[in-house]
Amino acid sequence: MTTWHWIRHGPTHAKGFVGWRDLPADLSDTAALARLNASLPRDAILVSSDLIRATATADHLGRGRLRLPHSPLLREFHFGDWDGLGFDTISARDPDLSRAFWESPGDIAPPGGESWNQLAARVAGFVDATNTAHPDAHIIAVAHFGVILTQIARARRITPYQALAQSIANLSLTELHHCAGNWTAGRINHVA
Repeated sequence: MTTWHWIRHGPTHAKGFVGWRDLPADLSDTAALARLNASLPRDAILVSSDLIRATATADHLGRGRLRLPHSPLLREFHFGDWDGLGFDTISARDPDLSRAFWESPGDIAPPGGESWNQLAARVAGFVDATNTAHPDAHIIAVAHFGVILTQIARARRITPYQALAQSIANLSLTELHHCAGNWTAGRINHVA
């Protein structure tokens, strides 16, 4: 069995959508990082999104662990023209599209961005290849809200809409298990 320990990066404190914009994380809560690190297996393999908020968070968890190269496949939703804008601005600018993006996730994408299905396929391809390359391993993956939700939907066999109702706090841990093509969910959104 391969166990994925999904970690959401530290907070950015940004007020608008943050997708592929490369904003740093606030990692000043060293006690929370230490508790999180202590809750993770020492022999785990570590990988992260290539965005700085994820790589910097991974740096705090990486001491003594095998580190795989950062991957752009683990980036957050590509929000396209919405990146940096607030919900109110997006709702006023693209009322029907923004509502459909959250209420009917699937093939709906922001202007210049990607849909839930595109994100889910991108992440699943990376996860499947990693499962093949590292069978029966513990894998710590430092990533983003949307990335983690796609994998929760996969493990729980729920719809994207149902997954989007799940909260994923910064520096939280979500455990998903893979065995012989089957997924199961362990702890979701656990804060150490």
